Amino acid sequence: MIAVIDYDAGNIKSVEKAVQLLGGEARVTRDAAEILGADGVILPGVGAFGDAMEKLEHYGLVDVIHQCVERNIPFLGICLGLQLLFDSSEESPGVKGLGILKGKVVRLPGDAGLKIPHIGWNDLRFPVKGRLFEGIAEGAYVYFVHSYYLQAEDSGIVTATTEYGAQIHASVEKGNVFACQFHPEKSSGVGLKILNNFLALTRKA
Repeated sequence: MIAVIDYDAGNIKSVEKAVQLLGGEARVTRDAAEILGADGVILPGVGAFGDAMEKLEHYGLVDVIHQCVERNIPFLGICLGLQLLFDSSEESPGVKGLGILKGKVVRLPGDAGLKIPHIGWNDLRFPVKGRLFEGIAEGAYVYFVHSYYLQAEDSGIVTATTEYGAQIHASVEKGNVFACQFHPEKSSGVGLKILNNFLALTRKA
């Protein structure tokens, strides 16, 4: 069973449906026992960094997420779910992120004549080929919706990048923690392949 963490963020139902489409069992939940008993956990999200951290605290999910990581349960953050795994975001000054991975989230530069938020399809480059991208060719296109982007402290965890006025750390992997700034559940066949790779990892864990 894949636990999709419910903290009132957008995009939760589309992640649930994508997992089900791939033949996985998905459960939208904020129950600690259910999350910690899952084969894999997904933290989706569309929204503001500060509001999201407040909701995670309110529902008692911060400690649960840390326990997931400590127990090596395969964990996937999507979009805002990627950003929350890091230390901080310029979107919400003074608000601490989960701090599971080291790095900061900064606003996309608007001086390049590019529209903010960044909405649309961009191609990926793989500085380090992560397990999420098995069977996916470099240059594959995925779908982004965001105004802020990750600058990971350790470039060694960055498994995919793209360009949009800056080099965006589009995906990371460390141990059993994975995250994507883009939306695999909205990225057609390529995105479903990425999600299927994650589901395969949950079966091996």
